[in-house]
Amino acid sequence: MEEKKIRESHVKSLRLLKLEKAIQTLSYPGVEKLMEVLEVSRRTILRDLDELKIYYNAPIEYDRAKKGYYYTDSTFFVKNVLVSEGELVAMAGILPLLERYDNTPLKDTISKVYDTICQMLPDQVQVQTSLLNNVQFISDPLPIIEADVFTKLFDAIKLHRTISFGYRSISATKHTPHSLDPYKIYCQKGDWYVIGFCHKHNKYSTYNLSRMKDIELLTEFNIDPDYEKKVHIDPNYGIWNNDFPVKKIELLFDKSINTYILERTWHKNQKCVQKKDGSVHLTFVSNQLQEVLYWVLGFGSSVKILNPPELKDMYEKELKKMIS
Repeated sequence: MEEKKIRESHVKSLRLLKLEKAIQTLSYPGVEKLMEVLEVSRRTILRDLDELKIYYNAPIEYDRAKKGYYYTDSTFFVKNVLVSEGELVAMAGILPLLERYDNTPLKDTISKVYDTICQMLPDQVQVQTSLLNNVQFISDPLPIIEADVFTKLFDAIKLHRTISFGYRSISATKHTPHSLDPYKIYCQKGDWYVIGFCHKHNKYSTYNLSRMKDIELLTEFNIDPDYEKKVHIDPNYGIWNNDFPVKKIELLFDKSINTYILERTWHKNQKCVQKKDGSVHLTFVSNQLQEVLYWVLGFGSSVKILNPPELKDMYEKELKKMIS
């Protein structure tokens, strides 16, 4: 029933836009002509005309001499975003999601786009605020990215310019000078990274934008045609650029969290099977052993690593560090 109402709402919205266009483009169309163009009944045409005039303030008048409708204001147009209350609620729900971009200059850009969409909506449309108060978003703690870093980095990628910058690694106490030929930016779970050829380490490396500062654009660099073959990441899981070969990850999750594991897509190529005892066998292929390690640690005793052996060793070493 709800789907039927939504479908009828969309059909009506499109019909109103088509009716408006007919009045604007045809020469004084009468009811009969509008019925022919829209392929609807006389009652529907008359009802839609009333709705355009009453709810959208459309300056539609009827010329008795020419026996047709016209706009008294040729510059007027019905705001072409006609949405249902449910769709407006969904749009309002987007606002809290913008918090994921609070640490980037994209927040202002996206907010402006959202405001523009809202301004296009009919003034008469209202949504009960109680519908929105029942939803609350809990955002992840994200680091702040300097606007200058974001802007200059995108310029450097677009112009193929080498950049110099200060970088503070995760274990460092201060920023150190680096230079990079930037190729691509990735956003992983709200964190932003750039991958490029690092002159300091003479290899392709990944850098977190929040740890960069004082970016300067230098000379243009020649694009490496084999760049993608030299960058070893897994966009479906993680952005660690490493020399680990691709491995088949095999994990066995306890039945106590089987629903949690089964209801999510952890990797694009995953195979997730529930066993007779309720446990879940999850497999996927990736070279992101570090990322898998940190993820698996969060499940504690509810997961068992079956393969590969390298991941088992990394897990055991990490546990020993934690209890030493």
